[in-house]
Amino acid sequence: MVVVRLITILFFLFTTLVPVRAQDAAAPTSSSPSPVVEKEIEVAMGIDVIEKVDFDFNPKMTIGNELLLRLILVPQKREIIVKGLKPGKTTILIRDNLGDVRLKYTVSVTASGKSNIVAELRELIGDIEGIEIGIKGGKVFVGGEIVVPDDIGRLSAVLMNYKEALVIVELSPQTQRVIARKMTDELAKNNLKDVTVRIVNKDYWLEGVVSSDGKKKLAVEITKAFLPPTISSLSTIASDRYDGKDKPGEILDFIAVNEKKEPQPAPKMVKITAQFVELTKNYGKVFAFKWAPLMGQDNSEIQIGQTGQGNVTSSSSGTLSATISNLFPKLNAAKTAGYARIIQSGMVITRDQKQAQLNKLTNTPYSVGTGEFTKAAMATIGLNLSVTPRILEQEKVELQMTFSVDVTVGSDASIITNNSINTNIIVKSKESAAMGGVVQNQSVTDYDKTDPAPINANAGGQVASPLFRLLRSKNYTTSKTQFVMFVTPEVIESASVGTEEIRKKFRRRE
Repeated sequence: MVVVRLITILFFLFTTLVPVRAQDAAAPTSSSPSPVVEKEIEVAMGIDVIEKVDFDFNPKMTIGNELLLRLILVPQKREIIVKGLKPGKTTILIRDNLGDVRLKYTVSVTASGKSNIVAELRELIGDIEGIEIGIKGGKVFVGGEIVVPDDIGRLSAVLMNYKEALVIVELSPQTQRVIARKMTDELAKNNLKDVTVRIVNKDYWLEGVVSSDGKKKLAVEITKAFLPPTISSLSTIASDRYDGKDKPGEILDFIAVNEKKEPQPAPKMVKITAQFVELTKNYGKVFAFKWAPLMGQDNSEIQIGQTGQGNVTSSSSGTLSATISNLFPKLNAAKTAGYARIIQSGMVITRDQKQAQLNKLTNTPYSVGTGEFTKAAMATIGLNLSVTPRILEQEKVELQMTFSVDVTVGSDASIITNNSINTNIIVKSKESAAMGGVVQNQSVTDYDKTDPAPINANAGGQVASPLFRLLRSKNYTTSKTQFVMFVTPEVIESASVGTEEIRKKFRRRE
């Protein structure tokens, strides 16, 4: 009885524990190797294929037929470059660093003319950004997104000679947005600031309001000028997925016309700056020698000797007396020079074809005559500007102007020099031109005319007669005078232009 019970317990334990152990044996452990990934690739002779590996691989790889292909390994970047040598089919086994097979490639090496076509296309258009060239599904494939619109023309010209190539090329959305911004900027430059361009489903939508049909037509023509050449897109090739009537990348006009009389633009203003510059130089040099002794009569005596006046006299007790004066020669040598520079500047702003005048006058008093006959007089000096501008094409300005400046000569207010110009010239905006000027040179030389010691009457009103007269003199005088008048027109939108610069000149420092 005991034996039967013992056999029953052992049978029960055996039936419950064995399935658990079988399940534990069937479950994979954490240390079991990863499953092998299999891939198929096609390599054309002369066209290398670069494969990315997502694990650190063992450089020792197994090639089924080493005569068909050669491998170039780049472990740092986890890349394998496959080069086809002969047509055929073989395998590549790639192991990890633990020696387990992780990746299996089935490689087909082809030697058809497609590989040559791919090589030619890569040489011609391989440098175009965003373009991919290769062999897929046994066909030459050209696809991707063009980033630079100017590359579309070159791509289209090259692919016209390769009809067998499958072309799936589209324009990059970012590039389309850049083109749309250029279209909007050009519309604003042509006075169409209310018209904008945006991209919707790869089409260019023109939106906004204009005042006439002519401006609407102009907006469409401007945007068409920026439209890149058409290319075969995915929607064009797969026509079953695209039911629209217009091809993507075309211009769709949604501009509304609101006809109304546009306000006349405000007339432009012209700022005229006139300047007068006068330069005066003078130089004088005089040298004089005079020897003219005088004999003066006197009824008292004749004295011989030197007196306090520096004269030599003779004396006697008779009734005859005489005085010799100016016995010593007289010399006179001197140099004089002067320099003066006068600058007058005036600025006036006026409308196009409207006359403007600017006057700046100063009254300077001076005296005329001497003694009891002296009387006061007034000298008026200053600047007078009268100008009528007319704006021409290419920012040129025609100026009909009269410009005059009155200035005094030296410190003498009674002598006034008048400088004036009446002319009609054409000057480009913001450029300066010399309207005219005069250069005057004067040189005078006088001989034996400058007396260093003129003879005056004596106390009795009589003039003494010189014993003899010796006079030698030279007076050299030269003067140079020149003046130039400048004018600078500037076309401005408002009279407030440039006000900030004027305020800076009058800004008071705290």
